[in-house]
Amino acid sequence: MTQSHPSRRSRIAVAGTAGGVLALAGSVVTALPAAAGGGNGCENRNNNTVAKLTECVTLEGVTEHLEAFQEIADDNEGNRASGTPGYEASVEYVEQRLQAAGYESTRQSFEFPFFQLRSSSFSRVTPAPATYSAADFTPMTYTAAGTVDDGVVTPVDLPATGLGSGCETGDFTGFAAGTVALVQRGGCAFAVKAQNAQLAGASAVIVFNNTAGPLAGTLGAPGTRIPVIGVSTALGQELAAPGTTVDLAVDSTSETRTTYNVVAELPGRTSDNVVMAGAHLDSVLAGPGINDNGSGSAAILEVAENMAEVKPVNTVRFAWWGAEELGLLGSEHYVSQLSDAQVADIGLYLNFDMVGSPNFARFIYDGDQSDFTAPVAVPEGSDQIEYVLEDYFEAQGLWYEGSEFSGRSDYQAFIEAEIPSGGLFTGAEVLKQEYQVPLYGGLAGVAYDRNYHQAGDTIGNVDPKALETNSDAIAYSVLTLSYDTSRVNGAQGRPVPGGTFQGDPTDRQFRVTPEQKAGGGGLSPDHDHDHGGEEI
Repeated sequence: MTQSHPSRRSRIAVAGTAGGVLALAGSVVTALPAAAGGGNGCENRNNNTVAKLTECVTLEGVTEHLEAFQEIADDNEGNRASGTPGYEASVEYVEQRLQAAGYESTRQSFEFPFFQLRSSSFSRVTPAPATYSAADFTPMTYTAAGTVDDGVVTPVDLPATGLGSGCETGDFTGFAAGTVALVQRGGCAFAVKAQNAQLAGASAVIVFNNTAGPLAGTLGAPGTRIPVIGVSTALGQELAAPGTTVDLAVDSTSETRTTYNVVAELPGRTSDNVVMAGAHLDSVLAGPGINDNGSGSAAILEVAENMAEVKPVNTVRFAWWGAEELGLLGSEHYVSQLSDAQVADIGLYLNFDMVGSPNFARFIYDGDQSDFTAPVAVPEGSDQIEYVLEDYFEAQGLWYEGSEFSGRSDYQAFIEAEIPSGGLFTGAEVLKQEYQVPLYGGLAGVAYDRNYHQAGDTIGNVDPKALETNSDAIAYSVLTLSYDTSRVNGAQGRPVPGGTFQGDPTDRQFRVTPEQKAGGGGLSPDHDHDHGGEEI
């Protein structure tokens, strides 16, 4: 569909004309008054209407936060990963901005397994010298650091008997302490093989694959005290030759560290129907994480600052999650610490992860499962959250489509707690489709974010149009639901002063239909946040 549509400015002008109810995009929409003049300022204004709040939530304001995150990364080895000084500085920045806006924030600490690989090398000394590249071997996630010079390679239980090579302490009977254990994948977790080798006095462990191709694995958690690497079947078989010696070096950190979630509340008239809005604050170690997920973090911070004087019906709770990139750990910890009564007090959760992708599409989490059948049970009411966000994009004449609740962002813990959830996303590593170019611009055949989880995820990796429209949509959804969640969970509130856009979910002009779609909502099927590889 290449249908043209009015500009955002003209759509807002229509919505802001005098009168009580207007026909817009085939839907019924409550009219919104024009925003108050900028001379009133935004810092101390009660932005209790959609027009006032979206006037004050600006691209400049969100970008100011992103620039701060970029500066933090620049000053801290290029990243803002949990457990690093860059993340600590990001937490402090968010706390300081919240305090300046009048919030009292809470820092919730939790422990997590930290791993950082700085460098590694591997070579065969005898019988035939060979230096191996990164394509030939992979240090396992959570491997210890260590160096082995001219280490004798000792095959362990090859060919495998019993449970599998290295799976039983008996496999190491007669093993020469100080040598390098060579084991084959299969039968038990890599961590079990590594621990048994360590107990036998091995200086390092080489695990070779039992299928074609290289082996990238994880030990699951810190604790192993010797280096462990994975290699292909072919290389493992070569290393099993008698008289083989190797040099091996791994420079890594593998330990348990403490990180934080940051939580702040805007009190409402009620505290038993909390509207939560969250975004993960951490980056990966590889880069600054300005789109993933400085964009979501900056957007909800800008919204929080500009809602500070609002007196909503429902308490609004903003959250910045730690250690999302290591497996959604911060949000999972938060929900796990709630009592049943506290879970029941959360009316809904909004998640904003990557809302400024440079080759973006507009994705709304598919609460009604009209585009995707989710692999998780989607709580009742999540469809209505989707419709609130759809209402905003419809009113602005902006195309949008569904994104699967795949269980791979911070909404997952809330969904598992049966809390209605929704949110926005602009795409990650999946390639943009041809049909999306007329709708959003950009390039087909190129990833929505080609710097996803890379050093190039900098301030220059964010599309300002996507960031601005999504920040306004975030402001709209948080304000709308802070006044009334009756359409989500039946809890009666009151109308937002000045009204909201509310259309008919069955009569949409700008929703991309399943027939138009040719993708998976911006994430590849194997997209995940635990990048350590397989454990067995």
